[in-house]
Amino acid sequence: MNEQTRRRLLLLPAILVALGGLGFLAYGNIGDNLVYFWEAKDIVQAGDDAVGATIRLGGLVAANSVVWTPESQELDFTVTDSTGAYTVPVHARAAPPQMFREGIGVVVEGTMTPHGTFETERVMVKHSNEYKAPEEGVDSKELYQTLEEEF
Repeated sequence: MNEQTRRRLLLLPAILVALGGLGFLAYGNIGDNLVYFWEAKDIVQAGDDAVGATIRLGGLVAANSVVWTPESQELDFTVTDSTGAYTVPVHARAAPPQMFREGIGVVVEGTMTPHGTFETERVMVKHSNEYKAPEEGVDSKELYQTLEEEF
């Protein structure tokens, strides 16, 4: 067997493995593992089509909507869009992140129930990744007060 024939015989299994891997990715139910990002407007407009799907809901925590029950580790609040026109009630079975408060951007991952409540166990706050050093003359005690629990 000459050198060129031997190379072709080694190349054939490599090509078959690569094609098999691509076929698995293309037809291997990868769609079942996708999580879509929706805003409050999208969920309200989808209606019953949003029920049961795994969704990441993003928006702002509505004013006067936060109810935290530490004994049962349950958090209820409302996510709204920037205009306040669309709202989605959220029930979380998790402690809120330390930066969680009314008016802050949040992303929650979960499912919409037939009763119209978004159920989640994962609450994430959106914040800027830009660090700003404290201004000259600011007391450190004032900075720590911003981290204290507000509710």
